[in-house]
Amino acid sequence: MAKQANAPVSPWRFRVVIAGLLVLAALLLARALTLQVLDVDRGYRFLQGQGNARTIRTEVIPAHRGMIADRNGEPLAVSTPVASIWANPQELGKNQDSWAKLARALDMSSAELSARLQRYADSQFMYLRRHLSPQDAKTILALKVPGVYLQREYRRFYPAGEVAAHVVGFTDIDDRGQEGLELAYDEWLNGTPGSKRVLKDLYGNIIREIDAGREASPGKDLQLSIDLRLQYLAYRELKSALKRTGAKAGSVVILDSHSGEVLALVNQPSYNPNNRSQLSPSALRNRALTDMYEPGSTMKPLTLVAALESGRYQPDTEINTHPGYIKVGPKLLEDHRNYGVLTVADILKKSSQVGTTKIALSLDEQEVWRVFQRFGLGRSTGSGFPGESSGVLPNHPNWRAIERATFAFGYGLTVTSLQLAQAYAVFANHGVFQPVSLLKRDSRAERKQLISPKVARQVVDMLEGVTGSGGTATRARVDAYRVAGKTGTSHKAVAGGYAEDRYFSLFAGLAPASDPRIVAVVAIDEPQGDYFGGLVAAPVFSKVVADALRLMNIAPDDVEPVASNSDDGDTAA
Repeated sequence: MAKQANAPVSPWRFRVVIAGLLVLAALLLARALTLQVLDVDRGYRFLQGQGNARTIRTEVIPAHRGMIADRNGEPLAVSTPVASIWANPQELGKNQDSWAKLARALDMSSAELSARLQRYADSQFMYLRRHLSPQDAKTILALKVPGVYLQREYRRFYPAGEVAAHVVGFTDIDDRGQEGLELAYDEWLNGTPGSKRVLKDLYGNIIREIDAGREASPGKDLQLSIDLRLQYLAYRELKSALKRTGAKAGSVVILDSHSGEVLALVNQPSYNPNNRSQLSPSALRNRALTDMYEPGSTMKPLTLVAALESGRYQPDTEINTHPGYIKVGPKLLEDHRNYGVLTVADILKKSSQVGTTKIALSLDEQEVWRVFQRFGLGRSTGSGFPGESSGVLPNHPNWRAIERATFAFGYGLTVTSLQLAQAYAVFANHGVFQPVSLLKRDSRAERKQLISPKVARQVVDMLEGVTGSGGTATRARVDAYRVAGKTGTSHKAVAGGYAEDRYFSLFAGLAPASDPRIVAVVAIDEPQGDYFGGLVAAPVFSKVVADALRLMNIAPDDVEPVASNSDDGDTAA
């Protein structure tokens, strides 16, 4: 038979329950007496500790990243204070009623906010919005949503924008270097965060500072060799040239021959480091240091160094280039026209392939290669720029005649624009080689006498003839200054050989020719229409160097007014 539903409780069980409750109450009372009466200090410390655990926080003090400046102290990269909003998902998750208004303030949907909270449900930290203006952050915090807090950070700003982007590079959202010198010198620029303990209220507002903790250590500043004034001038002229010629890309490098410092280095296309939302990979390339190309006739001055050092040739040595072409193996090498008898100086002035070939084939098969190698080709300049190319300088165990010939006028090897500028700086610097630098130098770098001052002077004089009447680079002239340099026009290499209608147009030169201070290289990739270096690259050199000479207060060395740049002479090569 079933038990009755309302059977009386056993008296002894009732007494046991009552006794248990009395014992528990006694224990609680004893603990309270211990904490509040018998051991006040200990009790206070306990209760305070429990409160502190909920209100005292250790805050990270972000470190200020070092500034990047040009050689005159003009800022190229600076860090500005910004605010970031973060949340404790475990706290915020308990306040679903506030999600809608919070999402609106964050400029996101409620569904997006909900999804993010679910993703970080097991975490105590997640960013809601980063790098906000103080006013936007204030608006969000004014909602007083539990679990939402403020964090102070720094954001990188680049005053020169696209003009210096390829040199400076940029940082990521955490202010760590990603490209350019920001990446190369990240450890130098990056500071050490500090910390402090603070008392906060329910809404994350700081009530007071408990202790100062450890101060943030700012990063160190970095001063570049770049002159921002020249950087702007070179960038403007290069951009204008690409628009005028329809070229695919281009670069300009300007060196101070006395110090080896890079005064300007610009590329097209470029990008705005302050807004990288639509950044293309091709725009990131620092083409002056990473893109390699066959330098064409800009190598002829180096070939003539080998000729002069052999003792068999002088600038006035005559060579017969008749009938204007020469057959080397199966290959026919041709000049722009039949020049007949030319001096060595005129071979450079007219950029004669025939004359250069005859000189190269008369020398030991390694002589030209050794000069190229001495001038730094085939190895990195040591600029420290991430991803800098070394170029290619092959050395064959047995050189075929055609390889020796084409090598002498710039085919079968590759260089970067910075390498080419460094090589020409040897002529400008009286035969002395010194490495280039993207940082401002406080002292002179290690120097090496690479060729004799006499040979260097002979080459500069011959290069000056290239820009004179009848030369291939009359459009490189600068009013009131003597200019020396060499044009180059090379077919672009493609699979299986060379493209018939795709070129690199080049000019490498120095000024003033009487005592060179500036070295500049202009490279234009795939110009449309005119493509000879003398027509495409030389005018850019003229405009950039003219501005640079005057900006640097370099005295004119040609008091006679120069003829109009309409005298094109021979534009080939």
